[in-house]
Amino acid sequence: MKARPTRRQVLQMSTTLLPGAALAAAAAPRRILILGGTGFLGPAIVEAARARGHTLTLFNRGRTRPGLFPDIEKRQGDRDPLKGEGLKSLETGEWDAVIDDSGFYPRMVGASARLLAPRVSHYVYVSSISAYREPGPVNGDEQAPLAVLADPQVEDMGKGFENYGGLKAACEAAAEAALPGRTAVIRPGFIVGPDDPTGRFTYWPARFDQGGEIAVPGTPDDPLQLIDVRDLAAWLVLLVESGATGRFNALGPERPLAWGRVIAACQAAAPAAGSVTWIPGEFVARQEDLNFPIWVPPLGATRGFHTWQNRRAVQAGLRLRPVEQTVADTLAWYRGQLKEKEGRTRLAFTPEQEAEVLRRWKAAGPG
Repeated sequence: MKARPTRRQVLQMSTTLLPGAALAAAAAPRRILILGGTGFLGPAIVEAARARGHTLTLFNRGRTRPGLFPDIEKRQGDRDPLKGEGLKSLETGEWDAVIDDSGFYPRMVGASARLLAPRVSHYVYVSSISAYREPGPVNGDEQAPLAVLADPQVEDMGKGFENYGGLKAACEAAAEAALPGRTAVIRPGFIVGPDDPTGRFTYWPARFDQGGEIAVPGTPDDPLQLIDVRDLAAWLVLLVESGATGRFNALGPERPLAWGRVIAACQAAAPAAGSVTWIPGEFVARQEDLNFPIWVPPLGATRGFHTWQNRRAVQAGLRLRPVEQTVADTLAWYRGQLKEKEGRTRLAFTPEQEAEVLRRWKAAGPG
């Protein structure tokens, strides 16, 4: 991460809502096109959709874990219509819904949405909570101001990912313009859980599993928001079944989550003996080259980062498992992937970084 207030690189209006009961009801099988499908969220969507009896098609470049889901129809191409065959493989076919979890640039999202608009009923675009303008409000909802690109034509995240939020907001607009009244925009916070390649949330249960002196930022009362990838995927499928449209903040839990509860869950899941050294948020915020993953200082410009409202998503059927389950399952998965020849995840904070922040904190002395 870069200096505050930008936190883009950590990451990721009226609304038509159907009752939660309707979302949870059994639905007729749908034909669903997933733009992506083999990264992190994509496979979870596939599993959730197959469990509900839907028929799937995956569109991607065939580069990320191409061996996944050999029994599912695949269309190969590129999100950029100017590269190679581009979207050519999507010029035929009809689907009930599209779930777009791989769109990062508005020109490309617009191209796919316009191409598919005559042949699909519903477009679900996975955006990010970073689409909101920084600094975000405390307890903000879906009507908070969105990020705006200084250069609307930019197709680069920027060295500090400073363009990420504006690009996501512009992608939302591109999808909505192509399918007005038929689009659901989903703004997740940190997506976590088993199979996460980022190593951000995974760092914490894995670090407690190692034992020793563990540096933890902030205080136990600091707010934290996240969403288990399996909960997000299941809800996206329910939205497809309901045809719900509008804009939704997709993060949890349903009630405020304290950072201390996450740390306690890590301690409970990892039997190794370890001692916790809490480092005040004000001190951590000054270490611009040593940013702990997931936790964000509830101070100044980032005070509202982990306080977004999710009422609309919950009313639309989003259900969230306890963080204790996510921690335990993530640690079990991480232990298993360590046995693979090339583990999928590299933790987002190194032992050297932790040792350095501990050294600095102890050298600063009391106060």
